[in-house]
Amino acid sequence: MTAFEISHLSMSYGGRRRQVTALDDITATISEHQKWGIVGESGSGKTTLLKILAGLVTPTSGKVSFFSQPLDRSNKEVMAQLRMSVQMVFQDPRSSLNPRMKVGDIVSEPLRSPLLAHRPGVPRDHKARVAEVLNAVGLPHSAATGYPHEFSGGQRQRIALARALAPNPRILLADEPVSALDVNVRAHVLNLLNSLVDSMELTLVMVTHDLSVVRHTCDHVCVLAGGRLVESGKTADIMNHPQQAYTQELVSAVPRPDDGPLQARQTRLAQ
Repeated sequence: MTAFEISHLSMSYGGRRRQVTALDDITATISEHQKWGIVGESGSGKTTLLKILAGLVTPTSGKVSFFSQPLDRSNKEVMAQLRMSVQMVFQDPRSSLNPRMKVGDIVSEPLRSPLLAHRPGVPRDHKARVAEVLNAVGLPHSAATGYPHEFSGGQRQRIALARALAPNPRILLADEPVSALDVNVRAHVLNLLNSLVDSMELTLVMVTHDLSVVRHTCDHVCVLAGGRLVESGKTADIMNHPQQAYTQELVSAVPRPDDGPLQARQTRLAQ
């Protein structure tokens, strides 16, 4: 089943005198249970694409279908379905977690949303669900009584991941989920993310500037440059046989297992 069907999608910002094109005629299909990496330099349009898929902004032109339904922000039923099915993991857990809320309240927050409160499939026992997802991300149930500042950066990102998993979504959207973490912590979080997506049969769409992260986590990749789709396909094909000069340049910069600590650690942890 197709999770997202993206057709001739464009997005521009600004007024008549000066417009910035963030996305230019993007077409792609993301099937359910696939793991997609959206790769590109800063300003390539990857975060804008993720925001459109999350229903946070409306594109200038083109369309997106979500499980065969047009993604229309004015349609309350479609948006309720999107909110139930799609959750986000943000780049920096320090800014995405409310420092005044206990972890248990943070993780259960999506369950209390008016859009989700009475939807089928959303867990009703919030306390039990918080304990369940904290355990799933490798944190003790006692973490629910703590505050974000009491945890390390990697633990805070685990809390953010637990919050995203709490309403039992079908799709995770991740915006540079490990870029704010120390190198040795990134591998652990990526392995956890990979394991959870596989075991829970989720669809993953992850934005990153790092192709080594995509190689470790995603089975498909979409390469953006200047708002345009340069190349897309299976990760192994793109990594081993990039067709476009821009992609070739990105691939050539990816460290091999012996070149750097991140990929070496990822390789050992994956074994």
